[in-house]
Amino acid sequence: MRAAVLTVSDRSAAGEREDASGPIAVAALREAGFDCADAVVVPDGADNVERALTAEIVAGVKLLVTTGGTGVSLRDQTPEGTARVITREVPGIAEELRRRGAAEKPAGMLTRGRVGVVDPHGVLVVNLPGSPGAVASGMPVILSVARHVLDQLGGGDH
Repeated sequence: MRAAVLTVSDRSAAGEREDASGPIAVAALREAGFDCADAVVVPDGADNVERALTAEIVAGVKLLVTTGGTGVSLRDQTPEGTARVITREVPGIAEELRRRGAAEKPAGMLTRGRVGVVDPHGVLVVNLPGSPGAVASGMPVILSVARHVLDQLGGGDH
């Protein structure tokens, strides 16, 4: 099953900072048995996120994980770009990611990440914050339910 990771960062896209979060998500997905290329880095902004997510969906990816762009700064628009692509939200996953993040550090409450599915493509999209720590603690949450969600989207029984 194909997965993809999108790192959303102006500085990483400009080559000013190495992407430290995307490779963590990619490694976790590969270890879990997903076919996952290296992370794709795009600049912040809802339009960039929407375009990159759509390209991966059209390419047949079933699990899309984004890192970065979920905070409260003006350029943090990953949730807005994601909202343009998902057809149904799955708020329980986002709530658990926020709960765990806040337990690790108070700034975890500030993430505005969304989680949802893309019908009829059968894709799960999950927004993670951009910090390596948030990605490392968030990937087990995603992987604990991803295959079940994808099975359900593919018509599997409960």
